[in-house]
Amino acid sequence: MAHEQRSEGYLSPSSDTEDMVLSLVPRLAHFAGVARTEHVTRAAAGMRVPQSTLSRALVRLEHDLGVELFARRGRTVSLTPAGRTFLGSVERALAEIGRAVEEVRADADPATGKVAFGFLHTMGAETVPGLLQAFRADHPRIRFALVQNYGEAMLERLRAGELDLCLTSPVPDAPDLVARRLDEQKLRLVVPADHRLAGRRRIRLAEAAEETFVTLEPGYGLRRITDAVCEEAGFRPRVAFEGEEAETLRGLVAAGLGVALLPPPVFPRPGVVELTVTAPRAVREIGLAWLDGHPDTPPVAAFKRFLLARRGNLLARPAPLPPAQ
Repeated sequence: MAHEQRSEGYLSPSSDTEDMVLSLVPRLAHFAGVARTEHVTRAAAGMRVPQSTLSRALVRLEHDLGVELFARRGRTVSLTPAGRTFLGSVERALAEIGRAVEEVRADADPATGKVAFGFLHTMGAETVPGLLQAFRADHPRIRFALVQNYGEAMLERLRAGELDLCLTSPVPDAPDLVARRLDEQKLRLVVPADHRLAGRRRIRLAEAAEETFVTLEPGYGLRRITDAVCEEAGFRPRVAFEGEEAETLRGLVAAGLGVALLPPPVFPRPGVVELTVTAPRAVREIGLAWLDGHPDTPPVAAFKRFLLARRGNLLARPAPLPPAQ
């Protein structure tokens, strides 16, 4: 019982302080206004509030704190030492709130706002730069915070409010998310240049059942797709190496350490041959996801419309830039 009483005595000051902070917040600007002018009437006029309202707010503030913040002489006031200490912290808090207001307004500005956009590593070299180039032709001042990661990690950041939109694969199916399929990529079986299958152009995946595979780590969307396609072909892949990035896997294949199911490369990779898989159907779907019920700022809404309008053409290679003059 004694332990429980000590626990209650320990917890209650924290709870009391939190309650006090919630009650003080609306009156902090009133306090700062009077402290700066040292005159209740002038402060009330500057803040466009009735003088009686302002006076009551100050009395209530001092009562809640249990400290006199002002020495009063008629309508003129001066800060006590406690009031001066309190003012320093209040002004820093109000300034921080002001900066926060400016930041969120700037991020929501239709012309110059910000989009937090996540995408798969394999889309970072060419696809996403091309999309951003096309979008900024009509929205040249919108800013982007770009995040490259694997699918599950991006969905976690969506749920945490750190991302507005993300391009991911597989297309998620979750009650708290909205997802739209935008495009798909055919996966190829990548083999070393001196491999027994390197002279082929097409292959049934079952023909690679005895091969050693290099894959992404468990939890990556492409790993789940690889496992599912191999299972459909009638085997479980024998995995020798697991990585975090598709081009690293291509390097492992080039070194003769295995074969891999991968999306097309941005640039041809020496030392490997990429075979079209004829059966089973080996593709990964690319989808756009966002948090259900989460309101869009104007720049996010504009970018979302842009991406959805490119459904079926998302992964098309962008037109080359004109040569420099």
